[in-house]
Order: sequence, then C-alpha cells, then structure tokens
Amino acid sequence: MEYLKFNCKMKNKYLKNVITKVMFLLSTTLMFSQAINKPSIMVFPDDIWMNSNGYMKEVDNQGEKKMVPDYSAALLNVELGQVITNVEKLMLERGYPLENLSQTLKSIQDGNALKSMETSEDGNSVQQGDKDLILNTARPHLILYVSWSVESKGPKKAVTFSLKAVDAGSNKPAGAASGTGNELIGASLPVMLETAVLSHIDNFNSQLMIYFEDMFTKGREITVEIQVYENSTKKLNSEINEDGDELSDDIKKWFKSNTVNGAFTLGPKTSTLMQLTSVRIPLRDAEGTAFSADDFGTKLRKYMKKTYQLSCSTYPIGTGKVVMVIGGKSL
Repeated sequence: MEYLKFNCKMKNKYLKNVITKVMFLLSTTLMFSQAINKPSIMVFPDDIWMNSNGYMKEVDNQGEKKMVPDYSAALLNVELGQVITNVEKLMLERGYPLENLSQTLKSIQDGNALKSMETSEDGNSVQQGDKDLILNTARPHLILYVSWSVESKGPKKAVTFSLKAVDAGSNKPAGAASGTGNELIGASLPVMLETAVLSHIDNFNSQLMIYFEDMFTKGREITVEIQVYENSTKKLNSEINEDGDELSDDIKKWFKSNTVNGAFTLGPKTSTLMQLTSVRIPLRDAEGTAFSADDFGTKLRKYMKKTYQLSCSTYPIGTGKVVMVIGGKSL
C-alpha cells in the first residue's frame, strides 16, 4: 500500500514537472511570436524640427537645388539623442524591434557609402538621397517621426510633442499622437517627454498594429519603375509571340502571379518606360525570410534574363521603390 502511495506521488510530481515545462515553452513561444509579429521601427527627427533648428542642407538634385535634412549634423545635438533614445525605449518596452538612426548612419559612413549618386560608365545615374541610403541599409517597416518643443513658465516647464508613423515603403500614414505634458519643475527633457507621451502611447501602439496587420494580410506597398536603355534588343512594345502580345503584357502577367492577390496599378507606359504603383509584395518569402522591394526587383530581373536573355540591372531607392533598367547596367 505504501509503495502504491509513493508511486502515485512520483507520477504526480513527474506530471507536474512536465506541465510546468510545457507551459514555459508555450509562454516563450507566445512571447517570441508576438515579438516577430510587430513591425520594425526607425525613429527620425521630423523635418519641421530639423528646419526649425537649422539642420537642413542644400543639395544638387540633377541640376535642381533643394533643401534636405542633414542627419549627420542633427545627431550631434545632445537633446535629439536623448529624445530618440527615450522614444526607442518606449517602443522597445512594447515589443517593437528597432533600427537605430545613428548606428545605421555610422555604418554607412564607415563603409564610405554615404553618397547621393551612383554613376555608370555610360554616364547614367540613380538619384539616391541620404535618407534613401539609410532606409536601404536598415529596411524598417515603419518610420517614426518625432518633434517637440519646451515651453517655460517661470520655474515650470512643459513639453509639447508630436509622433507621426509612416510606412517606410509607401509613405502612407500609419499612426499619430500629439499632446502637451504637465508643467514640471526641475525635470529633464527625457522625463518630461516620457511623462507627456505615456498617456498617448497605448492608443498609438494600437494604431500601428492595426496598420501592420493590414500590411501583413494585403502585402507591403512598393513602386516599380522599368526603363529600357537604347541598346536593348527589345522594347516594352516589342511583340513576343504570334498572338501579338507585347513584352509589357508579359510583365503585367508576371506581376499578377508574383504580387499578393495580384494587386498592383499600372501607371505611365511607353515603349521605354513602365511604372507600376501600389504593388503589393509579401513581407516574407516562402522560406520565411524578410522580403524587400530590392528582392522583388531581383526576382523580376532574373525572370527577364531567363525568359528573354535580356541584360537588366535593378536599383533600390529607399525601401519602397525599385528601378529596373533593361539593356544597361545603370540608369
């Protein structure tokens, strides 16, 4: 009888250990799945803040002068560093994977890759701004723009903030939050900002997840531009079979088969130019690896090479656009 009781206790103890281990594995799996099911974020200073604080620079955009944000100079601002760190902390606590602006910019500069132009030996070029290079390197799903101002009333200070999230690929808004914190005495900027943001962060988080879930279901939006170089053996209006189908017709068929639910919009089309917008691509490929506009362009380039023996090159611009050139190695 004592043996049976002992045996029963041992079985119960064993089952309890098994259940505990299973529960631990389930909770770990759940936490992991939640982490990977949130969009990656990169925090940028808003252009309004950049302009107000004198962090804009003039660049030559193919003969046209324009003002663009100077992120290298802005990141030397101590307050900006504190604000970005503080916002990243709040998002990290809510499970968002982060791409850091300062570290990404440093890796580009260290690799001597921060440049505005890539030029081929034919003299053609693809315009690439600083932000395009940053986004090409980090490839976040969402960009989070932050701006703030501090108002003083005697010894008291209050911070007013604005957070705007946009799709890094399409620039479409994904969420927004703004407000003014309580007046505080002797508080540092990070403390004032966190106090002001906390009452808005949960609603902001919900907006981001609603947008990302829609992106996960319908695919990520990108733009694809196809250009035909002078030496190409085929133009977009070249007939490819006895039925009179043109090269552009086959490209449209390929897009229908390789986009999420065949979703894309055909824009301007000539014999040497074809633009496709609202192209919906999956967030991940069949192997579960992150899938980008650059990857999509590479897939199209390989198809053109295999099917028509056409020499093509692809060039990503930011995370939301890829240019494919038929018949040349560069634009």
